[in-house]
Amino acid sequence: MSYGPTRHHRRSIRLPAYDYAQAGAYFVTMVTHRRQCLFGEIADGRVTLNRYGQVVEDEWLRSTQIRPGIRLDIFIIMPNHIHGIVVMGDQTTVVGAHSCAPLPYRPPRSLGSFIAGFKSAATKRINDIRGTPGLPVWQRNYYERVVRDDEELNDTRKYIVDNSLRWAEDRENPTNVGEPNVGAHGGASLRNV
Repeated sequence: MSYGPTRHHRRSIRLPAYDYAQAGAYFVTMVTHRRQCLFGEIADGRVTLNRYGQVVEDEWLRSTQIRPGIRLDIFIIMPNHIHGIVVMGDQTTVVGAHSCAPLPYRPPRSLGSFIAGFKSAATKRINDIRGTPGLPVWQRNYYERVVRDDEELNDTRKYIVDNSLRWAEDRENPTNVGEPNVGAHGGASLRNV
C-alpha cells in the first residue's frame, strides 16, 4: 500500500500520432467548466451573448491578429460552449489534413497552442470582470475533428449553422444532464469569418 501522493495521469483525447501543427481544417468544441452557462442564453433558437460571451467572441476573432498561420471559418458561441472551424497553415483550401507524425509535446503554432492561448486570454478577461482570479472558465480539454474533404467541411458548417435550433436537445444543455437520448452539441452566436 502506498502512502505517498496520488498521481493522476491525464488521458489525452488527441490522436496519438497526429501532427496538429500541419496545415488543415479542424472542427473544435470547447466547453465551460462544469458546463456552466456563462456566455448568454438562447430563446427561440437565437442566442443573446452576455458580457462574458462577448469576451469569448472578441478573443476568438482576435486570434487571427495575434496568431500567424490561423484562419477562422464559421463558428458559434453557445451559453456554455463554442464550436468553430479553425484552419491551420497557409493554404488556399481549408481541407486535406491527412499525414501523421509522432509528437511528444504541443508544438508552437499547433492547434493545441492556439486553443491554450485562446482559453487563457478569454479566462483572464472574464475573471478580471468577475473579480475572480484563478477561477476556471473552461473544461481542461477540448474536442477536435480533422476535416478531411469538402463534403465534410460543408456538413460541419451546416451543423454549426443549425446548432442553435437544437439547444433543447443539446447534450451540453444543463437541463439535459443524464438524459440518455440527447443529441449532439448545439450552437448560438453564429459568425462566419
